[in-house]
Amino acid sequence: MKESFNDEFRRRTKQNALAIIKLFSIMKSREELRIIGKQLIRSGCSVAANFRASCRARSRAEHYSKLCIVVEECDETLFWLEMIEEAGLIDSKTLTPIKQETLSILQVLSKARKNLKN
Repeated sequence: MKESFNDEFRRRTKQNALAIIKLFSIMKSREELRIIGKQLIRSGCSVAANFRASCRARSRAEHYSKLCIVVEECDETLFWLEMIEEAGLIDSKTLTPIKQETLSILQVLSKARKNLKN
């Protein structure tokens, strides 16, 4: 049976949040990484939590509102990943898979939000 859009993105956002949590485990050794890492975990986990909440929305307006939060938090997650990479704090090879998945989620959910608004 084919996975529904909501089920797929519940799974993908949760897996991405778990990858970010695992990434944080190697970031605690340096103060600047620990500080940025906390921001990254907060935004990355917020994507997954708010997407789940959007799936349980009681109205189209509430669904749209939650999806707006998801897109905003996903973009912030991407920002923190870019900052870590551009500052040379963690090697690009380690960050690339998480950045690619975060960007993919952002692109799809941005489009879903735009379609929902129209």
